[in-house]
Amino acid sequence: MADASPSAAAPPRVIARTEGALGRLTLNRPEALNALDIGMIREMRRTLDAWREDSDVQIVLIDGAGERGLCAGGDVRALYDFLTTDRFEDTVAFFREEYALDAEIAEYPKPVVAIADGITMGGGIGIAGHAAIRVVTERSKLAMPETRIGFTPDVGGTLLLGRAPGRLGEYLGLTGSTMSGADALYAGFADHYVPSDRLDALREALAFRADPTGPSEIVLLFDETPDPSPLSAARGWIDEVFAGDSVVEILARLRATRQAEEGPDPAGVADLLGELSPTALAVTLEAVRESRAMDDLRPALEGEYRRVLWFAAHHPDLVEGIRAQLVDKDRNPSWNPATIGDLGADAAVPARSHVPPTPLWD
Repeated sequence: MADASPSAAAPPRVIARTEGALGRLTLNRPEALNALDIGMIREMRRTLDAWREDSDVQIVLIDGAGERGLCAGGDVRALYDFLTTDRFEDTVAFFREEYALDAEIAEYPKPVVAIADGITMGGGIGIAGHAAIRVVTERSKLAMPETRIGFTPDVGGTLLLGRAPGRLGEYLGLTGSTMSGADALYAGFADHYVPSDRLDALREALAFRADPTGPSEIVLLFDETPDPSPLSAARGWIDEVFAGDSVVEILARLRATRQAEEGPDPAGVADLLGELSPTALAVTLEAVRESRAMDDLRPALEGEYRRVLWFAAHHPDLVEGIRAQLVDKDRNPSWNPATIGDLGADAAVPARSHVPPTPLWD
């Protein structure tokens, strides 16, 4: 006889609870590397709004369930479904609410501590990268890999890229390359390096330790110095190459650069760029350089909002990139235009000047 007992309710995708002085938000979708859907975004915002006036919550901690990472990004497969079934309003709603969450974390009146242990990419950078106190570990893998799917960095990532030393922002934004914890510290995406086996003790100290009183001082008790950043060893040629005025010039400089003793191979980087969406590369280069002159997150988010909705509404490379990487998984996208050499001088202009149908802020 079949078991007639009711099935257990699905676990919440965001676990919110208080522990001592700590309000703790845990992304709880480990089977999808804690990728964000709109329900998770809304739950985080509701909880943060409630904790603003809760005097028992003095510090907010954001972390991820499972051993693999904080958050792999937004739910890109859901975005593909929106874009291919005429649900553009859902696309707009997702980005507006995600960016509002990123801004709330950046502007929150109480200290926000984000633990970027493991994979933290795309939308995960939006959550972790704008927190007041950003922690990485030896397992951390941070990236803004949007060009890999014919897209452009968002969630305030362009601001972080623009603030990176030298031309690392252009390099990381165009290639989507992964940073280690040491790289993230060097590039300005993180503040502290705490070994993963000390994270539980750190959480407990944040919740219950009263001396020292500030969360930054508490984190410093667990902070260690990582090995040197591999990116730092490649700064010489990266700064020279990625200062090029255009994607075309950057590619030419890569082809003319010899392999250094340490760091990525310029020829390999050139081959990688040749496989990516030329339009996404042109838009990303302009976005990073535009954000470099900004002092605040909100203008960067506004620029990103224009660009991402232009891709969603007017350019085929986003849908094609998701199809090739995540749907059919043939890894053989057909970009428009097909090659970097086919880029026009004004390739990024439509994305920059696009007027979204709905303003970003209410």
